[in-house]
Amino acid sequence: MQKFLNFICFGLLLFSIIFSSCKKDESAEKQITSFIQKNNITAVKHPSGMYYQIIKPGTGAFAYPSNTKITIKYEGRLLDGTVIDNGNGVENTFQLNQLIEGWRIGIPLIQKGGEIRLIIPSDLAYGSQATGPVPANSVLDFTIQLINVQ
Repeated sequence: MQKFLNFICFGLLLFSIIFSSCKKDESAEKQITSFIQKNNITAVKHPSGMYYQIIKPGTGAFAYPSNTKITIKYEGRLLDGTVIDNGNGVENTFQLNQLIEGWRIGIPLIQKGGEIRLIIPSDLAYGSQATGPVPANSVLDFTIQLINVQ
């Protein structure tokens, strides 16, 4: 009997986790689509669930190997417009594979000299953990200028 009760409890816990995860994904999707409509943004939905707007495609045909270094200028905001990071307003160089998944997906959509806007659901950013000025489960809105790629 105890095994049966443990099985039922485990099943209910698993169902609860799956259901709450689906609700969170739906909530982020609703937040993003509402934000896009409200701000009249022409964005494309990536299969990952992130939305993007290519402002300038840039030039070249860089293939983005795993060790790609990017030099960018950027600004990141919460959906309420609060700036969370702007790289101190200067160019910054990063290794792409060490950045949040939304950037790893979005930046290769442009080339050197390009500019992109990424609207990133929390599961492709910092997830359920608060990080610095970013509250847990935050959808992020980044504008990124790709200065150089190597």
